[in-house]
Amino acid sequence: MAEYTAQQLLDLVNTSQVAPGSERVRQITARIVSDLFRTIDDLKVTPDEFWAGVDWISRLGASGQAGLITAGLGFDRLVDILQDEADEQAGRAAGTPRAIEGPLYVAGAPLSEREVRVDEGENPPHGEVVVMEGRVLDTDGKPVPNALVDVWHADENGRYSHFDPAQAPFHLRRKIRAGADGSYRFRSFIPPGYAIPPSGPVAELFAGLGRHGNRPAHIHFLIVAPGMRTLTTQVNIPGDTFLDDDFAFATRDGLVVKLEPGTAPAGYESLAVTAPFTRVHFDFVLQKAVSEDETRPEARMDRVAHVD
Repeated sequence: MAEYTAQQLLDLVNTSQVAPGSERVRQITARIVSDLFRTIDDLKVTPDEFWAGVDWISRLGASGQAGLITAGLGFDRLVDILQDEADEQAGRAAGTPRAIEGPLYVAGAPLSEREVRVDEGENPPHGEVVVMEGRVLDTDGKPVPNALVDVWHADENGRYSHFDPAQAPFHLRRKIRAGADGSYRFRSFIPPGYAIPPSGPVAELFAGLGRHGNRPAHIHFLIVAPGMRTLTTQVNIPGDTFLDDDFAFATRDGLVVKLEPGTAPAGYESLAVTAPFTRVHFDFVLQKAVSEDETRPEARMDRVAHVD
């Protein structure tokens, strides 16, 4: 038995060790624990506040909403900012900007060659018909042949398949193999923006912070190609109320697309377009990879299993 001061306890927590473990895990954990010790002390956190926080963390884990918190408190965007700064220092600032992935990617979407209906099975469509098309290029403007373009977005209610039991598997999720000239195109509908679930731990925190939990309309992409740096990004739809007030801070210059309404359907018959529609042209520009690790065809969350 022993009595400790707060500093002695902190030192013991951060130095106790019975096996080699991971130096990196110890380093990060020690920093987080030290900062929390100081926060509890400096802000005079009461026992009731402390245990309310423990309860909130427990419910957050059970709810599956942790990805909403990391986005809503800016951590996802912070990681991108730090990567952007590192790229700038290394002279690698060219290419389509990265954007947060979010927690809702699902691997294994059906693969199509060059074009696809992402909204397959939507008859009639649940929103304004849109065809997005363009090319996958490198930073020299040359086409990247056979790049794989994963695309996914929310349904008309702002929900994603696999996380919404009312939707079929891989609903509004598709993968496109770009052509030899880097070309791709897909048909879908313009998705709506959406808000965080109205109840649960995330909504509770945002109510306490006096913040909204709305995201503007957007479409997600994961693009991979041999020898190229994997790109995770998303594009935003102009005119959304929350375009400049995204709760996830994810809107970026260069990722707000231009809409071309009233485009004639000629040439788009293979996508079952029979009336004027809204067209979006967008080229994705990939950086050349400088290591094999940069080419890994995985979403960010899927890489977690490989972190030592």
